Amino acid sequence: MAKSRQRYSVQDPSLSPTNTRTREDDQSRWTEYLGLDMASPVATRSTRNTAHDGQNPISVGSLKGLNVQWVYQLIEVADGLMAKMYRLNQILDYPDPIAHVFSEAFWKSGVFPNHPRICILLSKKFPEHFSKLQLERVDKIALDAINDSAELHIQSLEPWVQLLLDLMAFREQALRLILDISSTVITLLPHQNSVILHAFMDLFCSFVRVNLFAHKLPRKMMLQIYNLLHAMTRNDRDCDFYHRLVQFIDSYDPPLKGLQEDLNFVSPRIGEVLEAVGPIIFLSTDTRKLRNEGFLSPYHPRYPDILTNSAHPMRAQDLANVTSYREWVLFGYLVCPDELLRVTSIDIALVVLKENLILSLFRDEFIHLHEDYQLYVLPRVLESKKMAKSGRTKQKEADLEYSVAKQVEKMISEIQEQAIVACDAIHHERRIFLKQEIGRMVIFFSDQPSLLAPNIQMVYSALALAQSEVTWYFQHVGIASSKSKAARIIPVDIDPSDPTIGFLIDGMDRLCCLVRKYIAAIRGYALSYLSSCAGRIRFLLGTPGMVALDLDASLKGLLHQIVSHLESIPKPQGENISTLTCDLSDFRKDWLSVLMIVTSSRSSINIRHLEKATVSTGKEGLLSEGNAAYNWSRCVDELEYQLSKHGSLRKLYFYHQHLTAVFRNTMFGPEGRPQHCCAWLGIASSFPECASPIVPEEVTKIGRDAVLYVESLIESIMGGLEGLINILDSEGGFGALEIQLLPEQAASFLNYAARASIPLSKSPKGAAGFPLPGYESYPENNGSIKMLEAAMQRLTNLCSVLNDMEPICVLNHVFVLREYMRECILGNFRRRLLAVIKTENDLQRPSILESLIRRHISIVHLAEQHISMDLTQGIRDVLLAEACSGPVSSLHSFEKPAEQQTGSAAEAVCNWYIENIIKDTSGAGILFAPLHKCFKSTRPVGGYFADSVTDARELQAFVRIFGGYGVDKLERMLKEHTAALLNCIDTSLRSNREALESVASSLHSGDRIERDASIKQIVDMETVIGFCIQAGLALAFDQNLAEAAGTVLEDSAPLIYSLLAGFVKHIPDALPERKDIRRMREVANSVAVISDHDTQWIRSILEDVGGANDGSWALLPYLFASFMTSNIWNSTAFNVDTGGFNNNIHCLARCITAVIAGSEYMRLDREHEQRQPFPNGHAGGTLNSEGDGLTSVEASIKSTMQLFVKLAAGIILDSWSEANRSHLVAQLIFLDQLCEVSPYLPRSSLEPYVPYAILRSIYSQYYANSPGALALLSASPRYSPVVSVTHASPAPRQPRGDATPQYGSSDLSYFKGSMMHSQGSIHDHDSGSSRSIETKHRNARRSGPLDYSSSRKVKHVEGSTSGGSGPSPLPRFAVSRSGPLAYK
Repeated sequence: MAKSRQRYSVQDPSLSPTNTRTREDDQSRWTEYLGLDMASPVATRSTRNTAHDGQNPISVGSLKGLNVQWVYQLIEVADGLMAKMYRLNQILDYPDPIAHVFSEAFWKSGVFPNHPRICILLSKKFPEHFSKLQLERVDKIALDAINDSAELHIQSLEPWVQLLLDLMAFREQALRLILDISSTVITLLPHQNSVILHAFMDLFCSFVRVNLFAHKLPRKMMLQIYNLLHAMTRNDRDCDFYHRLVQFIDSYDPPLKGLQEDLNFVSPRIGEVLEAVGPIIFLSTDTRKLRNEGFLSPYHPRYPDILTNSAHPMRAQDLANVTSYREWVLFGYLVCPDELLRVTSIDIALVVLKENLILSLFRDEFIHLHEDYQLYVLPRVLESKKMAKSGRTKQKEADLEYSVAKQVEKMISEIQEQAIVACDAIHHERRIFLKQEIGRMVIFFSDQPSLLAPNIQMVYSALALAQSEVTWYFQHVGIASSKSKAARIIPVDIDPSDPTIGFLIDGMDRLCCLVRKYIAAIRGYALSYLSSCAGRIRFLLGTPGMVALDLDASLKGLLHQIVSHLESIPKPQGENISTLTCDLSDFRKDWLSVLMIVTSSRSSINIRHLEKATVSTGKEGLLSEGNAAYNWSRCVDELEYQLSKHGSLRKLYFYHQHLTAVFRNTMFGPEGRPQHCCAWLGIASSFPECASPIVPEEVTKIGRDAVLYVESLIESIMGGLEGLINILDSEGGFGALEIQLLPEQAASFLNYAARASIPLSKSPKGAAGFPLPGYESYPENNGSIKMLEAAMQRLTNLCSVLNDMEPICVLNHVFVLREYMRECILGNFRRRLLAVIKTENDLQRPSILESLIRRHISIVHLAEQHISMDLTQGIRDVLLAEACSGPVSSLHSFEKPAEQQTGSAAEAVCNWYIENIIKDTSGAGILFAPLHKCFKSTRPVGGYFADSVTDARELQAFVRIFGGYGVDKLERMLKEHTAALLNCIDTSLRSNREALESVASSLHSGDRIERDASIKQIVDMETVIGFCIQAGLALAFDQNLAEAAGTVLEDSAPLIYSLLAGFVKHIPDALPERKDIRRMREVANSVAVISDHDTQWIRSILEDVGGANDGSWALLPYLFASFMTSNIWNSTAFNVDTGGFNNNIHCLARCITAVIAGSEYMRLDREHEQRQPFPNGHAGGTLNSEGDGLTSVEASIKSTMQLFVKLAAGIILDSWSEANRSHLVAQLIFLDQLCEVSPYLPRSSLEPYVPYAILRSIYSQYYANSPGALALLSASPRYSPVVSVTHASPAPRQPRGDATPQYGSSDLSYFKGSMMHSQGSIHDHDSGSSRSIETKHRNARRSGPLDYSSSRKVKHVEGSTSGGSGPSPLPRFAVSRSGPLAYK
């Protein structure tokens, strides 16, 4: 702190007008701004300008010239000063010091004391001293607080007060240098002294920019507060520089008045320069002339066969600088308004003012151009007009001056309205022109790369013009111009969806890529030109005119050094050009030294002497040759810098928010091109170059913003990619080309067509509103097909472009678009998969879901053809991830990892099936139809009826989508649900054990009264029946699922399927089964190659949960028999159409059969395990062979099932009476279906208890009188199928034909086909037990009534103990014609 204050307390000699220090001493002040970090972007640019162009300090006395190095360094200092001011503006939240408006963030920034009343008062009263303002009366508390923390506030303000001092020092040094150049340089014409002209005008514009930008800072408040703090800490003594800073700030308040006064002495030279660049400005605005004359065409527009267009080489080169020329005009006439009174100046100013609304100062800081011209230029013009009018009689020029002043006044007054209306149209036309020219240029140079090097200056001009137009566009987006007369804000209409921006950015990027691709050829051409130029310059130096000139030794030595440099250039040979390195900075340094000497008025030999001495040769003069060599030398070792200067869009960083918005509006618009995205992304690589080494934190911030910009654009690109894929995947996309009518839609259409009088073939859509197949071929749908083709083309183009795109490097971040594209496509596929699983109503049909997935995969395959990576594997991974829910229980032995995510898609579908089909939580009335082997519902479950999502075709589609993991997931959920139901049965057996034992004893003793009393003691019988029905539903669903899985496996992997089918035939029958045999049986059962699916499934569940391990399970047949007394039978009716009952009571038969069989397996396994270990190592009481084991299990199951049939039939017949027989029909059919379902019960098992005549009579009346479900609940004996109990089992001697009632032919043919199918199945069953044959056999009877076949269950009939001895009673019905039943 002491050191800093000591710096301010010492008189700064550089600020004194009488200072005689050398410029070398002045440079030490700007060390911070010039910087030593050669790696920084700005320092690099400075080094190129100074080391390559400017060169070492040269003595003014020895070479009688200027040191241009100091000019470049002051330009660099100006950039550093503006970078600091820009940072301060950010910290202070962009205050408005003119209106004294300061935000809350301003006071919280820590730069100023947070006491607004004191600070604002000091700012408003500037330049009055604080001692005269009586601050104690304004805010005594705030003043005391400032006094208490004065030291801290001084520390926070010191660096910014030092900035004010630097601004004051820069003003004096820059003015002195501008005056020096203006007064000593002979000519500043573009075609004669271009290098020094650009240096001079750049310094001039930087000087104006710095002072205009400084006006946006709260300089008055800063100085006043600092002086107050200084006085508080230094005994009321002002800081040493206070009064000089007050004078400096006051003289530039407003800044334009101070600038006009300071630069008045160089005004004539500025006017000359602006007049000299006027023709180039006019040419740049005349797009028609540029196009017709071919200024940006490598070939002559009128003679295309001439591949070189050398008509305007200098003009083409000057067009590269036209952006700088326009800025010179705007700044020049703003601070030198008297030059507008030149005759030609008004046209130049009019052209430039008409196409601009703002004047850029630094980065995105600007001033409103027309407002400042009206406030600060127009009064000067009016003053000149007044003076000219008063002096009209004194001089002839007064009339002309008055006329010009009047025209200028009118122009300034009206130009703002014209600019607001016309500026965007002017630039839009220019952008279209550049889009066309750059497009042709890219195509031409790609085809003729050998012509790129001779036309490199033309390429620079095209890049510079496009750079100017793109920058102008984003500078004016969101700009509102205020009209001083109307005092209102008028927004400028800039189209944010202008597609030309994308074309220009892409064209610039492609041109730069071409230059970089052929950089070796360009360098070789430049070296060849410089080699030839050496001979021409040597020739010119030897001409008589040059010999006659009295050149001093220093100038002559420089000229010979230049020739030596050029002659020492290595000759390019063959393929070594790319490895050739050549530093021509010494050549440029010496040539610039020559220019500084010959353009100085202090030199005895100037530029005019050299031109006269060399131009008489009829060739280019010495200066022209030297300037051309200077420009071409930069194509050797500064080509990248030149390319960056003219083709870089790094300034767009400060408009990156607008950049992102315009990209989103144009990229996927009607005229957008996917290939443009590469150029939009490539801009970010240059953003870090905007960071200033003066403000270290900018590097981090700009780098972070650049990364966010790239990520935002990539997100937009990937969003567009997803959009294109989803457009093709929509119903209006590929879906429109794959229209297929669902069966119900076809039926609706046929019904309407039958009723309609007008043929529907004339319309592509049916009456129901759904389109018919082929509707896309109608002419009215051409538009949609063309849109589809355009989307396909755009998708393939985008994929191709992103695949070929080079990685985007931003600082230490690398973005590989191919990887983003892969993640996008696969992520979109995952989201689409999860989205199409559910419709608006409920689950999507698996078959439709499969078609949608296949359609999406076909689109991915279309994109994959243009991407050099495997997307198919990624699609498989997604499907596997969405289907996998852990290891398959019957195949994998490892445990599921805790962190593994379950497949959400498969889980959602499986949950839906469990909740809506098995549990029927929606109350849709789910029924299992044995006849059709699917589930039906009385009303839709979500959007479909149950049969639409549970038939074989839909389950097969489910298996194809989710594979074995999905099947295992659904089967596991079914097992969990069934295990819970079996646990309820176990609980019921345990809780009702005493009652069931009493029921068993009463049934065997025949005590009906005790039996009824014991049955009434059974708790929750109705609930247990419901659980058993649900278990039966689960069994039926799992069998359907297993059959679907088997069908898919047989189609997709027939070898594996045949292996499992063959394995089933040779499974060992030993008990207990080994673990590996058990697992193989489960695998085979999951694809339905095992005949008794239900038993094996229940057995596996009981094994997993350890069920049926209690003695109470011996009472299972008595529990099931007691179900016959339930009230559920009173509302049970058989349905002919479904082959089942209206309340799913037929599923109870499956449950009874499977649970009894499974429990018997478990009991015998347990008994075997208990008997197995003996001390002598022999199994005691084990079964003799594997066949004996299976036979004993089957015999036990059969005896238990027969016991249940006997008990159930007894309860049914005992409970029947004339007054109460509504339940009898359903219960008898139930027992018949139980014998049909159970593989362990022959049909003869029911004969001793329910005669066949009764069953035949029941089925005959059902199938004869009712096409649908017929509820036989009537009490009238006349219409009851159970005519009389005296109609016992038919006698063998009953007549065969006459006593049999006759039925309609349609009914007979219906059952005849069914029975023929059944008979064919019987013979197939004898030859094997494959899954498909068994399925046909099991289903044969479902299409009609019972098929009493003795050969169907030969194995069980032979082992039956209840069938009695002697011949089977079944053959007596073999020729019966008493009904549709073919008793065989």
